[in-house]
Amino acid sequence: MKKNGILFRVASGLLSAALTLSLTACGGSSSNSDASAAADSGATHLRLIYSPSLCAAPMYIAIENGYFEDEGLDIEQVTVDAAHVSEAIGADQVDVGMGLIGKMLQPLENGLPIKFTTGIHTGCTKLLVPGGSNIKSIADLKGKKIGVPGLADAATVVSKRSLSAAGIGVTDQNMEVEFSVYSRNDLAQALQNGAVDAIALGDPAASIAKEQYGLTALIDTATDPEYKDEYCCAAFVTSKLAEENPKAAAAFTRAVQKASQWVQENPDETAKIITEKEYVSGDVDFCAQILKTYNYKPSVQGGYDALKQNAEELTQIGVLKEGTDATKFADNAYIFFDDVPDAPESGASTDTATESAKVASASFQPAAAAEEGDCCGGGAATKPAQDTNAKA
Repeated sequence: MKKNGILFRVASGLLSAALTLSLTACGGSSSNSDASAAADSGATHLRLIYSPSLCAAPMYIAIENGYFEDEGLDIEQVTVDAAHVSEAIGADQVDVGMGLIGKMLQPLENGLPIKFTTGIHTGCTKLLVPGGSNIKSIADLKGKKIGVPGLADAATVVSKRSLSAAGIGVTDQNMEVEFSVYSRNDLAQALQNGAVDAIALGDPAASIAKEQYGLTALIDTATDPEYKDEYCCAAFVTSKLAEENPKAAAAFTRAVQKASQWVQENPDETAKIITEKEYVSGDVDFCAQILKTYNYKPSVQGGYDALKQNAEELTQIGVLKEGTDATKFADNAYIFFDDVPDAPESGASTDTATESAKVASASFQPAAAAEEGDCCGGGAATKPAQDTNAKA
């Protein structure tokens, strides 16, 4: 397996030039030579988005357990900052990846050329308030200030959905809360200092902040009845790959499904593998703890249903264009393959990790997590230190 880390930390205006330089100066094989090697071996070469993310564990397990290889795929990892995923796709620098469904709907509406192929897991987003806050419910947030990593962030989208359901205006014409953007790393401190009344963000940052500062979750998509069965993250392929090589797109989806099921059944070993192999950084036990809060039972239909549900609600609150037909939107952004099951059978993928997964990699050195990363792109899962100043 090829594991070429390609640095992708550039302003979008310099994207093409920077990518050209990074592809030829990464100290390893270029993308063209990788593709040639794959062709010589008979494998199909695919470029997988890599952004250090705990919830993307199935992607790393699919590599380490040989599931991509079993499907005849040669995977090259292309390191992409979470903030630049759409640009990387548009520049034809990647072929496959995974992402937060809610975060990608607006780019899809604007022409992002991808097709989702399967739901991967549920849960990974929280809206938090101080433990001693008089804010006890979503309804109490009317007129309050909510700190978020970005106005289009998935956590912001989830918050808007819940606020709207509670009768609080979140449209441009009727905004009854204030969303304030902070650096992801500064959100918990902003809450502690009283600069905001609540914060919304994804894991692992959300779980770390909750434990370290003694926060209370008003929204936890891993456990709340309205979200716990909804797939937050899904695998996708580029529209180009789906059209030109649907067999490879289906093979990628099957490998990811098998790996996702393996993560579901082996969270402790998953945490050990992905930290030892440096796909993510952080405390092994804390990584395992977070993985166990998600449901990694993959589902093709579940991913489609989540996409449609998000499209319906985001149209109602004005994130998507007025009059958007959620069914047509989902049909256009999703692809079903005849040779991809809805989900692998439980226990079918519980074989032990390959020997290569047990040896620290000498060739793969991922870039440090981007600060602006989210659940599906960036962020280390480091066990929180005790903070004597944290609010109880």
